[in-house]
Amino acid sequence: MYKFFRQSHKWTGIVLGLIFLNIAVTGFLLLIKKDHEWIQPPTHKGVPGGVESFISNQDLFAIVLDQGHPDFKTIGDVDRVDFRPGKCVFKVRSVRNHGEIQVDAVSGAVLGTAVRNSDLIESLHDGSFFGDWAHDWLMPATSISLVLLIGTGLYLWLQPKYRHSRRRNGLS
Repeated sequence: MYKFFRQSHKWTGIVLGLIFLNIAVTGFLLLIKKDHEWIQPPTHKGVPGGVESFISNQDLFAIVLDQGHPDFKTIGDVDRVDFRPGKCVFKVRSVRNHGEIQVDAVSGAVLGTAVRNSDLIESLHDGSFFGDWAHDWLMPATSISLVLLIGTGLYLWLQPKYRHSRRRNGLS
């Protein structure tokens, strides 16, 4: 039993070590994303105004598609719109290449165009970069394997101590 646990612990640890390294590095980058513009562009501030002065969704999409940005050719290229009412800004995010266009919610002016590397990092972190199978199967299996790795590690650490204690006490 000890030899089986030792072998399975070793090989599981080697494989999972690479996955854990990816999770740790990308997790760290996600923690500091607001501090570094190359990871996530800062949110611009629009012209102050009330809800009644905000542009419509139709106007927003027309403004974004009129920019000629290669990531926003059709409405199907829009992944989501993140609205920040406190800053009067629409952040329109692309399905492809993690592009983003920030539009003033009142004037309709384009405040900035950037790449959101944080979205790429997040997809690496949760496994979805490698496909739905990695996100839905590999990452949960990694979590379960971590619990098994802890269990076998404890066994491998405690078993010799227990055996030595029994020998010392003459219980063999």
